[in-house]
Order: sequence, then structure tokens, then C-alpha cells
Amino acid sequence: MKILMGTKNPGKIEGAKQAFEKYFTDIEIEGISVESEVSNQPVNEEIFQGAKNRVKNLKKYATEKSIKADFYIASEAGITNLLGDWIDINAVVIEDSKGFQSVGTSQGFPIPEKYIDEIKEIELGKVMDKIFSGNELSKGKGGINILTKDEISRIDLTKNAFIMALTSHINGEIWR
Repeated sequence: MKILMGTKNPGKIEGAKQAFEKYFTDIEIEGISVESEVSNQPVNEEIFQGAKNRVKNLKKYATEKSIKADFYIASEAGITNLLGDWIDINAVVIEDSKGFQSVGTSQGFPIPEKYIDEIKEIELGKVMDKIFSGNELSKGKGGINILTKDEISRIDLTKNAFIMALTSHINGEIWR
């Protein structure tokens, strides 16, 4: 099964791979860097819009390069206060080769208000690198791995978001 993913981020690719392997066999994910067309630090509605734009741009890239895929997928992390308090979530979009699209999110973790302005200006990963003296925490296991004391990684968040989006694909017409 050929899957194109709109990122080169190894943590996001691994999370997607783990999710798809729960329901499909012979998974091959190719990461391709495409634009999200939203700010570097997506906020609120930009989170899903960024993931949707990545899928759109991924499909355009595939068409231009004559690449066929079973699924086109993307993940976009961002901060939202639409539920009241600031949290960080991953939003994902999955589109199959027939054009059926589904969305999902990860669980969210709280962001202290005192960091919000700086995060909006320079990105959550960079702020967390500064706070925790990390190096590119947005890659691999991510800053959430530090916050949860090695209990949950960025891979886990991405995997869970993709599992949520896959519910519409693995349950057929009953859940569409």
C-alpha cells in the first residue's frame, strides 16, 4: 500500500506508519515536503487548514510527478483555545485515491498562558527547546516526551490522531 505524506518529519511519519499498520499490511509511506500555506505556528482553525492544504499540495505534486498512491495524508500540529484553555493538538487529514477525506485529532496537552505570545511569534517547538534546553524537540519524540516524563511521544500523538481519522476508512459506509 503506497501512502504519500506531506512532511519529512520522521516522528510524524513513524506515527502515521504505526497507525496504518494496525489496519493494513505492506505499508510504504513516502514523506514529501509540501507547503501548509498557514503560519509557522498554526493557531485554531489554521491547524486543520494546514493539514488540508498539505494534502491538496501533495496531490498536486503526485499528479505532476505521475505518482499514484492509495492514500494522501498530512499532520499539522498547532495550538488552540477553542475549548477554553490553550492546548496543543495534532490535526490530521487522510484522503484516499477516490477522493474520500477524513480528519482526526490527537489528545491535547495544556500550554501555560505565559508562553502563548512567544509561541505564536516563534513556534512551540522552539520555545520548548529554549525552556528545556532541547535540540529540535519538534522532531522525533517531541517536547511532549519531556513533559510526560517519557510516557507519551510525538509519535504516539500522531499515531492516535491518524487512528481517529482512519475510523471513517476502516468502517466503510456505516461510519461515513
